[in-house]
Amino acid sequence: MSIKVCIADDHPMVINGLLNMLSIYSQIDVLATYANGEELQQGLLSIEPDVLLLDIQMPGLAGDELAPILLKSYPLMKIVTLTNFDNALYVNAMLQHGVQGYLLKTTDPETLKNAIEIVAQGGKFTDPAIADKVQQLHTMKKEIGFSPLTLREKDILQLVVNGATTKEIASALHLSFYTVENYRAKILLKLDVKNMAELTKKALILGLVK
Repeated sequence: MSIKVCIADDHPMVINGLLNMLSIYSQIDVLATYANGEELQQGLLSIEPDVLLLDIQMPGLAGDELAPILLKSYPLMKIVTLTNFDNALYVNAMLQHGVQGYLLKTTDPETLKNAIEIVAQGGKFTDPAIADKVQQLHTMKKEIGFSPLTLREKDILQLVVNGATTKEIASALHLSFYTVENYRAKILLKLDVKNMAELTKKALILGLVK
């Protein structure tokens, strides 16, 4: 039985590349492709794949915001995130959000195929190019435990709790999108929470925000 796959990415060249890579595997059937989160959410109403390949830097909602929404609506669907962002903190945050796989866009066809097959069967997959960094992060977290938030992290936490998006925070603090994403991931890790609801609740309990 084939694995049903959908692809969401705002770069046509990336989508075409993924289609070409997957076309050689008869056990993988690509049902549809989408250029943004809005198209994706609309498409999923009629086509639900076994595995969704999700670009986490699409316009609109960031990946760590969109993934939990999709998984709540489609609990049987598995998500493999696609990105050029090879930061271990961000990998950890996305896995905490419930995604089953994390792939760099530099991955090869065989690794892509393996990731799809593993998550379709209920497993988790991290791109081998960053797996060592993720393991080192987990080891470090166990060794050092909770670390206080920096002043910048507290500023960003307050904006997140206020409902600001990554793009809005980046604009307000004159930071890059990726820098803010890195901060968000680090805050989630430090507070040991999985999503924005848990983050807000814990931040209020600890008195980290107003």
